[in-house]
Amino acid sequence: MTTGAQTPRTPARPRRSRLRTFLPLGIAAWLVLEIWLLTMVAGASSGLVVFLLLVAGVVLGSVVIKGAGRRAFRNLTETLQQQQSGAMPTARPNSEGNGLMMLGGLLLMVPGLISDALGLLLLLPPIQKAVSRYAERTFERRLREAGPGTLGDAFRQARMHRPDGKVVQGEVIRDDADDAPRDPRPPLTR
Repeated sequence: MTTGAQTPRTPARPRRSRLRTFLPLGIAAWLVLEIWLLTMVAGASSGLVVFLLLVAGVVLGSVVIKGAGRRAFRNLTETLQQQQSGAMPTARPNSEGNGLMMLGGLLLMVPGLISDALGLLLLLPPIQKAVSRYAERTFERRLREAGPGTLGDAFRQARMHRPDGKVVQGEVIRDDADDAPRDPRPPLTR
């Protein structure tokens, strides 16, 4: 029995982003390439050489991550001590890049020769500076493109600060027409 009303159509799905479409394919291709490369190296030399390469990558990666973490923690404690003493924290030229050092160490720990090569590249200071500049430009561009009320707007608001770095303690005083306190919710009793 029909009533003459149109049947509701299901809403069209939003298109998937290119990243969500191609990321699984890229990861699968990367894994296949890593396995193929490891088998080629094992065929050219021996399985022991491949095993030693993988163990060396894990050890070197853990040393790099540990050193970068210690450096980041030392910079944090020095900055906090300077702020507690009332002095403005000084900029450190080598404080940047700890995150990229940790990423490089993590890539070294991931089994595979391509990830090891990328991890070693991230340990080089010129590569770190280039990747850092690229990431900063991309992040700033995305923040500028973000409209009000989005996550980018929240980051923009969180980044606002006074030039002198001081926090003003205060109290909010409301100037309402009637001074009677109003409870926005009714009581829960019957």
